[in-house]
Parts: sequence; structure tokens; C-alpha cells
Amino acid sequence: MSLTIPALAGKLAGLQSSAIRDLLKLTARDDIISLAGGLPDAALMPRERIALAADTALREPAVLQYTESSGWPALREVIAARESAKIGRTIPVAEVFITHGSQQALSLLAEVLLDPGALVIVEDPAYVGALQVFRAAGARIVAVPLDSDGMRLDVLEDLLAAGERPALVHTVSTFHNPGGVTLAPERRRRLAELAEAHGFWVIEDDPYGELWFDQPAPAPVASYSPQVIRLSSVSKILSPALRVGWMIAPERVSRAVELLKQGADLCGSALTQQITTDLLSDADWLAAHIASIRTTYGNRARALVTAVRSTFADRIRCTAPTGGMFIWAEFLDDTNTSALLPTALESGVAYVPGAAFAVSDTADNSLRLCFTTSDEQTLTEAVTRLAKASSA
Repeated sequence: MSLTIPALAGKLAGLQSSAIRDLLKLTARDDIISLAGGLPDAALMPRERIALAADTALREPAVLQYTESSGWPALREVIAARESAKIGRTIPVAEVFITHGSQQALSLLAEVLLDPGALVIVEDPAYVGALQVFRAAGARIVAVPLDSDGMRLDVLEDLLAAGERPALVHTVSTFHNPGGVTLAPERRRRLAELAEAHGFWVIEDDPYGELWFDQPAPAPVASYSPQVIRLSSVSKILSPALRVGWMIAPERVSRAVELLKQGADLCGSALTQQITTDLLSDADWLAAHIASIRTTYGNRARALVTAVRSTFADRIRCTAPTGGMFIWAEFLDDTNTSALLPTALESGVAYVPGAAFAVSDTADNSLRLCFTTSDEQTLTEAVTRLAKASSA
């Protein structure tokens, strides 16, 4: 008897695994210096302080039980206070929703805000996690290019003038992944104005905003309009393993997200959320901890940019980030970074080709370099290996 194999959902047809996650499997060898992963440095994660917070939390039996779908109440209060200070207005606890990392918030929001075929505006190059979510939602994706001041709002305004009506605009507004740039203050205000004038949501994805090097990041886009939904997490300042992210959104959006989250996982971990509450509430310790990360990452970023510019001279143009975890580089000759990657791996260095982030532009001559997980000497050696590979 022949078997009839059940089909999978049609929406999976256009989905692909993240090229970055696939690349990480190839760069686990000790002889490869990886500039590919977008990972915080595990050596900078506060293991002893997390252990102390865990020990304290476990004295309360409630942390081993289910909690509210919207998140551990004490954590929501802490996040409300922190976000109120950043945004410049009082954020009610009802507008704070805790998620399993900010990626879950993005996924749930896509289900709440998008019908199949809805238009989503993203940046080009784009955060690949956002592309995966919006493609899974069946959205029509249109890209707006970046320049040194972030998303080009003149291009967005042209799209709006031509009759395009997005359901939402997604932006990694601060220390962009992968572009390494920051949306200028005047553009932040204008983006909020456009959202209100044309009736679309803005999702401001901000996992890197506290990782500034010399001066704090500009006020969030959410400072200018309640139509801006703000996402962040503790993955880059504490630890990804805590899996604590959050969304700041109007209460009606949060309640809709709550209905979907109940169907997905009921609730998050009360234990890790209480640990996070403890860490975020310890203001003096937290300030010193984040300051240490900023100093380390700032030194590494400058070392990598210096090495790239001195080694490649006029062959490469690259960003000089003022925070975050990445630089974006472009070969100014005919070097194809996807074609170069196998040779680079043989030479002992890994990066992510720009094509992995491209939406409309192929970005064949571009690459993303992450500076967080290697010291300055190792980063300089990585650039030497890249130069050798590109000259082979």
C-alpha cells in the first residue's frame, strides 16, 4: 500500500534557515577567528552576580510556578520605570509585555498586526530575524536603503507619495544590525510624524541602545509617538540565556499579543524573570557592569576599524560605529564577498557576506564584521587573514 505523506503549511515554502546561523556551524573550529556571529562576549557576562540572584530567587517558591502571560509583575514594574526614563513619558505597567527574548515579541507582533499580503517596510540591509518573521507572516516586503544617518526617509516619503500604505515600518534604530549606523534624531521625529499622518505602526527594535561608546544614543523613536512599538532585551547587557525581552506597546496591542502568547507557551520563566528583576534593580552594580562592557567593546571596535582601514586602504570603505556590535564594510573593487568566503575560511577567518542581509540590493561586495568576541590583537590578526584571502 502506498503512503500519502501529509503536506506542511504552504507558508513554509519561501522560508530559509538564517545564513548566519548556518555559517556559525562552520566557524566552530579553533583555528578560525570568527567575525561572523552576532554574539555578546560570554567572558563579560556576570556569572557570579547571576548565580547570587538565582540563589536569592530560589528562596521564594513562586518562582518555580507558572506566572502571568504578560510577565513577572515585579519585572514589568522595573522595565516600566527604565523605559519611562528613556522615552521621557510615564509608561504604565499595562503597556509592558515580557517575552522570550525580543525575537518572540517581533514574531507575535507580526501575527497581531499583519494580514497576509500586508506591506512591511524594512531597512536594506536588514536584520535577518525580522525578514524571517515577516516572510513567515506572508507580508509583502519593501526595502528602504540606509545611509550614514540611518533609514533614508526621503525614500520612504516617496513610497508614501506613490500610494504605498504600509501596515508597519521596522527599524533597528540604534547601532544598526548589520549596518552599524544610528538613525539621526531629526529622522526619528520625522518617522514618528509619518506614522501618525499615514496610519502605520513603527516597530523600533533596540537591543543595542545601551552599548554606546562615547555618548548616549539619541532619544528613542518611541519618544515621539505612541504609534511606535518598542522592543528590547537583556541579551546584550546581561546574558542571552536569560531569554528575557520586552515590548512597550499600547495596551490594546499588548492584550492581543497576550492572547497569542497563551497559545504559544502560556508564559515565560518566573525564575529567569525574577533573576533579571534583581539585576536590573541593582542600579549601581548595573551601571558599572554596562560601563565595563562599553569600554571593552569600544576598544575592540576601534581596533577593528583601524585594522581594516590601514590594511585595505582604498579597497574597503567601512563604518566607524559609535556603539553596538558590528561594522559594515564594502569592497570598492569587484570583490564578491560570498565568493570570497570559502577562501577566507581556509585562511582562518570568518565573516557574514552582505548578501545574507540584502533585500533589494544584492550587496555582493559587502560584509558584516562583529568585534565583540575577540580582543584587539586577535581582531587585527583576523584582518590580516582576510587581506591574505582577498589577495589570493
